[in-house]
Amino acid sequence: MPDALWVSLLTEHGPWVLLVFLLLFKDHKKDETTRAALHRNTEIIIELTTLIRERLPGRAGGEK
Repeated sequence: MPDALWVSLLTEHGPWVLLVFLLLFKDHKKDETTRAALHRNTEIIIELTTLIRERLPGRAGGEK
């Protein structure tokens, strides 16, 4: 963004512009962190499910 726009926003609206920007930025970062954690948890659950299915009797290789 051009510097003139920032100066204009700050002089017309004061610190509220910075506060809103900061809150939106923090919310965005929190969402990214949450999505990364959920993605990692999903990967772990998929791995565990695969291991359990492989170890169940009668499931591997078409055995009954």
